[in-house]
Amino acid sequence: MAREAGVSTATVSRVVHDQDGVRPSTRQRVLEVIDALGYVPDSAAQSMARKRKEVVGLVAIENRDLDTDVENEGLLFIDEVLRGVESSLSPLGWPLLVSVRRAADEAGAYRWLQKISAKVDGLLVTEGLGSPEHLARLTTRIPVVLVSGSPDQADADVVAADNRVGISALVGHLIERHGRARLFYLGGPREAPDARERRAGLDETLSRHPGVRLTGSFEGQFATVSGQLAAREVLARPREDLPDAVICANDQMAIGVMRELQGAGLRVPADIAVTGFDDIYLGAMLTPPLTTVRQPMRLLGERGCDLLLERIADPARPRRVERLPTTLVIRESCGCTG
Repeated sequence: MAREAGVSTATVSRVVHDQDGVRPSTRQRVLEVIDALGYVPDSAAQSMARKRKEVVGLVAIENRDLDTDVENEGLLFIDEVLRGVESSLSPLGWPLLVSVRRAADEAGAYRWLQKISAKVDGLLVTEGLGSPEHLARLTTRIPVVLVSGSPDQADADVVAADNRVGISALVGHLIERHGRARLFYLGGPREAPDARERRAGLDETLSRHPGVRLTGSFEGQFATVSGQLAAREVLARPREDLPDAVICANDQMAIGVMRELQGAGLRVPADIAVTGFDDIYLGAMLTPPLTTVRQPMRLLGERGCDLLLERIADPARPRRVERLPTTLVIRESCGCTG
């Protein structure tokens, strides 16, 4: 290639690596030869020279127990996170290794993470995947950022939505704007940090409203079918014992709740208000449209990837935790009019 362009191999190298010290006319000539020859730089050799693979991993887990597909463990959420990660990696030209698997025992999950860690420079680990002890061990091998992870994980960088503020704004709206006082809460899996934060925010808000009571709760799996199961539990009660609002820890479960309540002849929100969390696109298409909390799912991926790249570049830098703001999205399922 250097011969075809009439330059030295060092000049070709500077052009390929976009370095300074090459005249514009020479750079253009080398680029034209590269294009004509169809040359593609050997990224493996380049990354070996830098002692990096130039690959980032994103690992996620499907629903633990359920057998339906996309709706199961918030794969809609993972898709948005993935888009954010790719937007950060795209300028670098680094590929993304994505691995999604069903839950296994903790030891099995850790072995899986170990295998993936050998193929990448850093790992983005999504909520509820891996015990604190295993994650701590993993961070001694490779840079790790937890996406929607627990801020209490002392050994890894964390980026998460401000779940407590989001759920507090939502519950406060139901109580103060609509006078809802008999609430049913449909939470997420207890091992998911987001689910724990949202439940804690709910409890904190209820403590400030002594006239409001929680009539029951249900631990779901962030899946539509969990909403259906929870609604059936609610519908099994006598009519006079029904809650006046069902607060769901994500939109997919809220969709399942609305489907069951409306199928049983109850009106949303006239009989029972229903709310969600996430603000997925489908929520706005429901009848009535879903009141929810928007968390910046794509930004979670983008900022998580940025933190990971910074950690790869400087493994010794101080640990960081970022909380991204959430927004109350008021539609009609809470009782507001459009």
